[in-house]
Amino acid sequence: MAQQSTETDWVSRFADEVIAEAERRAPGKPVVCASGLSPSGPIHLGNLREVMTPHLVADEIRRRGYEVRHLISWDDYDRYRKVPEVPGVDKSWNEHIGKPLTSVPAPAGSAYPNWAEHFKAAMIEALTELGVEYDGISQTEQYTAGVYRDQVLHAMKHRGDIDAILGQYRTKKAPAKKSQKPVDEAELEAAEGSGAAAEDDGSGGSAGYFPYKPYCGQCEKDLTTVTSYDDETTELAYTCTECGFGETVRLSEFNRGKLVWKVDWPMRWAYEGVIFEPSGVDHSSPGSSFVVGGQIVRQIFDGDQPIGPMYAFVGISGMAKMSSSLGGVPTPGDALKIMEAPLLRWLYARRKPNQSFKIAFDQEIQRLYDEWDKLESKVADGSALPADAAAYSRAARTAAGELPRTPRPLPYRTLASVADITAGHDEQTLRILSELDPDDPVTSLDVTRPRLDKAEYWINTQVPAEQRTIVRDEPDEELLGTLDEQSRGSLRLLLEGLDEHWSLDGLTTLVYGVPKVQAGLEPDAKPTPELKVAQRAFFALLYQLLVGRDTGPRLPTLLLAVGADRVRKLLGG
Repeated sequence: MAQQSTETDWVSRFADEVIAEAERRAPGKPVVCASGLSPSGPIHLGNLREVMTPHLVADEIRRRGYEVRHLISWDDYDRYRKVPEVPGVDKSWNEHIGKPLTSVPAPAGSAYPNWAEHFKAAMIEALTELGVEYDGISQTEQYTAGVYRDQVLHAMKHRGDIDAILGQYRTKKAPAKKSQKPVDEAELEAAEGSGAAAEDDGSGGSAGYFPYKPYCGQCEKDLTTVTSYDDETTELAYTCTECGFGETVRLSEFNRGKLVWKVDWPMRWAYEGVIFEPSGVDHSSPGSSFVVGGQIVRQIFDGDQPIGPMYAFVGISGMAKMSSSLGGVPTPGDALKIMEAPLLRWLYARRKPNQSFKIAFDQEIQRLYDEWDKLESKVADGSALPADAAAYSRAARTAAGELPRTPRPLPYRTLASVADITAGHDEQTLRILSELDPDDPVTSLDVTRPRLDKAEYWINTQVPAEQRTIVRDEPDEELLGTLDEQSRGSLRLLLEGLDEHWSLDGLTTLVYGVPKVQAGLEPDAKPTPELKVAQRAFFALLYQLLVGRDTGPRLPTLLLAVGADRVRKLLGG
């Protein structure tokens, strides 16, 4: 039995709207939500919004007891437009421009049969880890199997009407403006997804307008011009401007071509009965495919336009080029190497589709994890705000159940510091983690995974070598010899308290308390501006003596990692 939601977040509001619309249009049938992805290269974190927005809405509808289908149309029958900078690909791939993505060879060394399958594979793996349930539809399979034959013939029959609709939006093309900034780690466009923003709308050719584009029978490219079409016999003649080949085929039997994008998308809305499909900002401007598609689906295919919110950009902070799949344009797979799946889901769930946000690959990821852990504890004790609790619920579980999680989620920043100091040495890591909380020690690294592995990967790939922590082998005798009595006294106080305070909380109290005790105050006294100056000077001294820099990982974690005996040696004790 379907239930009403008690949530009040953006997902619930869209779910209410979609259910009402589905009951109006197709009562008793599964509710259809859709996404479109083009495997023209690495599918990045901006494109993931194309999937997560309908996934979250579909999942909410499923939680309420309705049957729902989330379709992902793989636009793998789109033309290959340009050669991206990816490993295993050189300029020789230029010769494939114009072919369907499924007819282009995969990058060198790939285990996949073609370009589209190669780039789909990484996204499929990420979607599995993210708990996204969907029905995948290959547009190559749909077109080449003749699934859309009736729709293609119908569009060709009504080509004059389609041309008239498109004609309302055609303007003389202004000279192309040079982009002010490259697509890099600063901002990923969320809207590369469905179809092809730059695709020809099918106009042109001396014989008039045709909304269908054949792929050439000789060179396989779509650089073809339809020269004539007969509605009665469905005979279509075309010539290829690339290789000069031409032929006449019967469209009632011919399966090597596709409708142009602005007709293809609304055709699919009608064919699949799509109720909800978001689109990126470039699809939502006047004359764009979503706006034009709304007219074409109603007037040509007798269907309805989906509820289609516009989604905003997804930005990236601090992606190190070295581990990116596409020179600084990271993919969901890249993010999942440093983030647990619930955290990545949460970034998409907590912001409305029209709000842009950034995904952190830099130090900001530590703060993000702190925020997530704090939210988790608020949800546990019932103090989280309703919208925050809803976003947490959508991130941590789906209608199918809980997502896998780290049994003992220690702070990410602590794990990262430990991984940094130990360089991934398991025995040392376990020793340090077991000493964090002596009353409840970690007895196996397994309980700290996968979070430990993600933090370790982040340290190894995203933190520059000059920021890595290397603990001194020998004491800095020169520095120790120049210390004044105040500094020597602070080191003495620290060393005297080590045994008694050997835990994360204890060492935190100790290192912050030493300057207070030296100032004649209690260790738990509130810090004054003067005290803060003294604390900073003390911390800088410890960092210099331990790691030869003015800063480093949090001192309590660093002390635990170095070990009491080595700390005594390096601090001249």
